[in-house]
Amino acid sequence: MQAKLAHTMIRVRDLDASIAFYTGFLGLKETRRAHFGEECTLVFLADASEQHYIELTCNHDGRDYELGDQFGHLAFTVEDLDAVIAEVEDKGWWYRGNRPESSSRYIFVKDPDGYDIEILQAK
Repeated sequence: MQAKLAHTMIRVRDLDASIAFYTGFLGLKETRRAHFGEECTLVFLADASEQHYIELTCNHDGRDYELGDQFGHLAFTVEDLDAVIAEVEDKGWWYRGNRPESSSRYIFVKDPDGYDIEILQAK
C-alpha cells in the first residue's frame, strides 16, 4: 500500500481567531468549509502547493479541550525567518528560537489555542 497524507485535523475553540492566525499570519488559504448544523464547522486550509491541508474543527457544543502530550507541533517553512521574527515581535507574541547548537534556524510560536507552531527557515 502507498498512502498519501490527506490532512491534519486540530480542534479549535474560536474559529475566527484560528482562521486569522493561519491565513493572516502563516499565509494559508481557505479551500473548503463544511457546516454540520449545531454540531460543528470544519474549515480546510492549504499551503500554496495545495498538497498539505489543515482541518480546523470547531465543535459548537461548548466543550473545552486540553492539549494532549502526544501531539508535538505543526511545522511550516518560510523564505525569510528574520521577517517572521520581526512580525512576531511587533505583535508582542511569545516565541522561542532555535538552540545555539542547532544547525537549522527556526522559532516556535503558539496559535490561538496553544498549539506549538514551528517556523523553519527554508534551505
